[in-house]
Amino acid sequence: MTKTNFMDKYPVYTVELSKNELAVTTVDEIIESLKSEIEAHPIAAYIAIFDHYSHTKKIDGDMVEGLEDVKNIVFCFGAAIPATKMVAVRPRSIGVCDMGDKIVFEFLDAPKEELNSVMEKWIKNLKK
Repeated sequence: MTKTNFMDKYPVYTVELSKNELAVTTVDEIIESLKSEIEAHPIAAYIAIFDHYSHTKKIDGDMVEGLEDVKNIVFCFGAAIPATKMVAVRPRSIGVCDMGDKIVFEFLDAPKEELNSVMEKWIKNLKK
């Protein structure tokens, strides 16, 4: 897992796995596996799936070379609302990007560091 600052302001974590490392290899299968992880978590709540690929194609938007499919699974770890600003960083989303021979997972840094490890574990649980 690597952390970068996208556009010099968004802390993003990236995990890249080749398809031959994964037990499931389509975006839809991966999303379903992640949904199961979310639903099994004691405080996470599943919200929705956003088909980012279809949306961008529909509006004739630009896409990175080699992208074959991408969906976001949207969920929330919100166990408390200690300040109104907390709602600006919720809900969470993991982007699942099919790049042909590999899947690239992207997610924004969570306010609680340990939740980044939870999301990384969910992704790594997809390995064979």
